[in-house]
This record gives sequence, C-alpha cells and structure tokens, in this order.
Amino acid sequence: MNIDNDLEKLLKNLPFFIYQHLYNYSNRERLIEIVLDLGRRPEARFTTGPEYLSQKIISWQDIDYIIKRISKFSGENRAGIERTLHRISCIRNRQFLINGLTCRVGRAIFGTISIIRDLLESGKSILILGKPGVGKTTIIREIARVLSDEMEKRVIIIDTSNEIAGDSDVPHSGIGRARRMQVPKTELQHKIMLEAIENHMPQVIVIDEIGTELEALAARTIAEKGVQLVGTTHGNCLENVIKNPSLSDLIGGIQYVTISDEEAKRRGTQKSIIERKSYPAFQLAIEVNNVYSWTIHENVENSVDSILRGNFTILQIRNKKRNEKLLIKYKRLQKDFLIKNSRFFNQEMISIHRNWFEMDKSKNIGSLALKNTNLTFYPYSLSKNLIREILTKLDDKIILTTEIKKANFIVGLKKHLRQNFRLKKLAHKRKIPIYTINQRSVYQIMRLLQFFIS
Repeated sequence: MNIDNDLEKLLKNLPFFIYQHLYNYSNRERLIEIVLDLGRRPEARFTTGPEYLSQKIISWQDIDYIIKRISKFSGENRAGIERTLHRISCIRNRQFLINGLTCRVGRAIFGTISIIRDLLESGKSILILGKPGVGKTTIIREIARVLSDEMEKRVIIIDTSNEIAGDSDVPHSGIGRARRMQVPKTELQHKIMLEAIENHMPQVIVIDEIGTELEALAARTIAEKGVQLVGTTHGNCLENVIKNPSLSDLIGGIQYVTISDEEAKRRGTQKSIIERKSYPAFQLAIEVNNVYSWTIHENVENSVDSILRGNFTILQIRNKKRNEKLLIKYKRLQKDFLIKNSRFFNQEMISIHRNWFEMDKSKNIGSLALKNTNLTFYPYSLSKNLIREILTKLDDKIILTTEIKKANFIVGLKKHLRQNFRLKKLAHKRKIPIYTINQRSVYQIMRLLQFFIS
C-alpha cells in the first residue's frame, strides 16, 4: 500500500511546542488525531493508543493560533487545510466560542481496496458499514479512484463535509479522475445526489455517510435509474441498518404482514411477521471489522430475509495478511436452516432439473441423501477451489470428484449445462441426476449441498 498523508501541512498549523514533539516522533505514521482542549495537556491518539504531547496546558492563544491558519468553520463545526484531506473539528462553549479542537489526519491509502477488487468489477451497488474511525471514508475515496482511473467510469462524488476530496475547490489527487460535487449544507445532500444524476450523467455515484430518510430515499431513486452506488453509513453490521427506521430503505425496508394460519404453522412462527418490503438499493454490503478483515454479504436481499426470519445466512469473511495474501472464509449455515425455511428453496433461487429419466418417479432428493452416507458430486462450470472451501464446512459428508462416472449427482451453472448435450447424454446413460443453479453464488451452492445432508 502507498500512503499519501501530507502530515507536514497539518503539523505546521499547530503551536511550535506541539509541532516540535510530533516532527521528531518516530511513530507519527500511526497518528490518527490530535486533541486540543482548553486547560488540558495536548493529546495525540495513535493506532497503538493515546499519548500526551507536552506538560504545557492549552491556552486561548494556542487555539486562536490554529484557527487563524485554517479555513473557516462550517455550520457543522468542521474546517480543513487547503489541498489536503485533514479535518479540524471544533467544540464550542455556551457563548459559541471555540474551546476545543480535534485535528484528524486524512490519508489517501492507495491499494487498500485490493481485497474487494472483484466486487467492484461486478458493477453492483455497494454499501459499506463500520463504526466511526474504522476507515470507511478512506475506502470509498480509493474506490472512486479505481473506478474512475482504472475502470474508466464516469464517477461523481457527493462530498458533504469535504472529507473525501479535501477542503478546497481543487479536489485532492486521491480521487483520481472522479468529479466532486460539494454540498453547501448537510440537509441538502439528498438534493445534490439527485442533481448529479439529472445534470452530469454519471455511471457511478459515491456518497459518504448516508444518514437520513431523505438521503436513503434519494439513494433508492438513483439505484432505480440504473446507476451504480457506492455509499457508507454508520452501523457495525447489516442488522443495525435493518433496525434503523431512517436507513432501512437502503436494504429494501421492512414491514409487518399477517399470514394465514396454515402458513404460520408451516413456518413455525406467529401470524404477524416482519418481511422485507421491496428490492434493496444496494446489492452488496461490506462490514469493515478492521483494516485487514471485512465481512461480505454477497446478496443483501437474501441476507436481510434470513436475518428477519431469525436464521443464519452465509457470510464471506475476507482477511488480508500483512504479506498481502488474501484469505477467504465462509460461515456455516444453521444445520436445519433449509428444512425450517423451505420457501427459500424455490425456483427463483435454485432451479433443480432431474435427468433420471428411467429412475422410479417416487425417488427424491431426500432418498438420495439417506441412501448414501457420503455423497460424491461433479461440479460443472464452477470454481473447484470455491467448492472445496464450502465442503470443508460440511463435515466431509459430500465429496468432490473430477470424474463423472464416480459422481452421485452433478451440479452446474444452468446456462452452461443447457448447451452441453454431451454431458446430459452421459448423465442420462449412467442415470446421474443433474442439478442446476442460476448463478455462481456461494449462497446457492451452499444451500443446495446443505439440502442434501440435512
């Protein structure tokens, strides 16, 4: 990773006794922010923990010294330094005088999104979740650069507080060729989002900190126009967004519905249940646990449905090691997930086509699982590495084979299997059933295999 932080430009605006201490500090690349409160010692916060910078306490003169050297504070009590990504926020007393400053270091980190490069290339809208300070703004800044520079897309950034492209009319080089629209007032962000669509024909819109119902509604409107969205919002996980009335529209919204007695009995639930209201504005969700560990929801629609029903869903966890090696793991489904929720296992999600032809009609999938303690299957047009990763979660009950004659059944992508008459003829001859899935989704593959052993 390459880091561009312009730290010197921030330090030069601080009182000399603070500047001197930090300038000679060996670990300053780990600096997160500097806190200056009237009547207290100056404090620096590093990734390793906080540390006092001097025995001297902060005076009115020290605070005034900094204020005169930076831009004016906005209505949100934020200011910046020209052509940098640094942010200075102020605390005011009851007379609106500034008595505290938080100087946050802004960094453009190139290469930070290599962990999700494949998801960007999919063209799907991405929602990034994480607690404050985990690096969401840094991530979407790099996403904007990669989409505009490397993928040559028309990218517009809605920069409400000038955190993404810096506090200047000339945007920071960290956003690449992406264009930036500034927002004069926070409450106007949703209008600027829609204005970007109407006036500038973007292929991608990048939004930081979606936080109100109007902004969520604007995001839905943009998604319905076919524009790719990349946005962030506060919340540790997808469940937090579902429970937030202002933001739930981002993932389809929720509503109470009443079902019939028969349906309630089949589901094992009450008659009044919560369901997703509509299609999500974002197809992918990423939970940023820390810099090196991200949790991916490959299908937000299915993840939300699973959460609302109180079941586990398939989560992909990507860990980046310090040697740049990427490890991908999957959380296992609850064992009886499919049995309790058979409505998930339908034609929309997984199409099952049997090619038994001469086999007894009374035989079904369940009998296949019961008859064989260990099932062997042949994957067609599916990544064998991906399949092996999934199989490690299934307690060796299903075995992968590369020879069709040894398989109990075949699983493949529907559009590819439809054209392979030779494979279907061979399966017919050996009486091997074929099962097809609609897309290369870990979610669908895992569910199909789990169905056999449940």
